[in-house]
Amino acid sequence: MPTPPSRTAGPRCGRPLLLTLSLDLDAQLHFDALRRQHFPAHRNHVQAHVTLFHVLPPAAYDLLLADLREACRRNPFRMDVSGVRFLGRGVAYTLHSPDLAALRSDLASRWDGWLVPQDRQPFAPHITVQNKVDPHEARALHERLRAEHQPFPVQACGLSLWRYDGGPWSSLLVEPFHA
Repeated sequence: MPTPPSRTAGPRCGRPLLLTLSLDLDAQLHFDALRRQHFPAHRNHVQAHVTLFHVLPPAAYDLLLADLREACRRNPFRMDVSGVRFLGRGVAYTLHSPDLAALRSDLASRWDGWLVPQDRQPFAPHITVQNKVDPHEARALHERLRAEHQPFPVQACGLSLWRYDGGPWSSLLVEPFHA
């Protein structure tokens, strides 16, 4: 594990970086449509996504890129959309994939010294389709989506690195999986 970089040095200082998993096009379109339908429009700044890490140090940009490119030397893999989760003020679809768990665990062990408490918690992959609403509204959507839900597969296609820009995110890297 490299020494954690200074948060004030390096080519990408400033705002934190985030890492997400890229989905196949059909899944992306499906979950984006659900977000447009159920997410408060004034808060819906980004597309549907699976967050792997919420805060990564911008000064580690070059090391992150090298690790991400290495991690993407694999085939795309299947994930099961296994259920619907109530978030208190929102709703998310839960994902199950041993391949995803292994990928996330490998990256977490490489970056252990950089991880914030939120990224040290047990990994519970999900795609949020509603957030920041009244709990009664969220509970009603959860009950409806849960009653309708039939598990289905989606494909994990790569990794995306973003810079947090105070609401919207700026894309820094989109790296597809390729064996």
